[in-house]
Amino acid sequence: MAEAARESGDAELAALPEIDTSKPHSSRMYDYAIGGKNHFAADRAAFAVVAERSPNARTGMRANREFLARATRYLAAEAGIRQFLDIGSGLPATNNVHEVAQADMRDPASVLTDPVVKDILDLSQPTGLMLSAVLHFLVEDDAPRAIIETLLDALPSGSYLVASHATAEHDPETVASGTCVYNQGGIPLQMRDSDVFARLAFDGLDLIPPGVVLVSEWRPDPDDPGPRPAPAEVNAYGGIGRKPSPIRSSRLPGICWISLIRPNC
Repeated sequence: MAEAARESGDAELAALPEIDTSKPHSSRMYDYAIGGKNHFAADRAAFAVVAERSPNARTGMRANREFLARATRYLAAEAGIRQFLDIGSGLPATNNVHEVAQADMRDPASVLTDPVVKDILDLSQPTGLMLSAVLHFLVEDDAPRAIIETLLDALPSGSYLVASHATAEHDPETVASGTCVYNQGGIPLQMRDSDVFARLAFDGLDLIPPGVVLVSEWRPDPDDPGPRPAPAEVNAYGGIGRKPSPIRSSRLPGICWISLIRPNC
């Protein structure tokens, strides 16, 4: 029954335009890893190889997902952010967002001028910019710092950047083996150490304590007393930065959230 439902879901997704079901995609592999439903046989097969070579990959992805949830709660409940621009969000599936527009984060100008963004978000007001587990898909030739600066320059003071990034610092050989699976599948992937990631994402921003740390260590849920995974099981850093000189606004509209995913996700 489960296999029949999976095949039915594959058929429905395959009917969508511009989706090559024969090739794995990072968003669908991630979706499969965290228990989502939007993936194809190629994605499942590719992640199976990743998991074989990097047994902790699923743990790290789920830890990143939990970090994103905590970071979002912080922005909404403590920082007073009422609108979010989530770029490279993956697929609208498990515990995800609800408005999806097609855009490529390598072209930040197209993101900022996307009709969905322009019609729903007021970028003159403080915004939460979410770059969760996407920056490692930008290699140096993509000029990732310029992309981040373009996005941040369009947001007012008092806006926040939430970012996380995979690393090979704690388990270089195993992570490198898993990275090869992505690269062989045509998915560029570049690991960065914590200090490189910190400069890339948060240069010029005020880091929110505890700063750039393992995603599992960023303000862990006090109601979850269980042991947290070891660094070599997580292999991902995260943090939140605030654009300086905040401008307080009396406007507190209902929360808006826009997600942008790359085509062919």
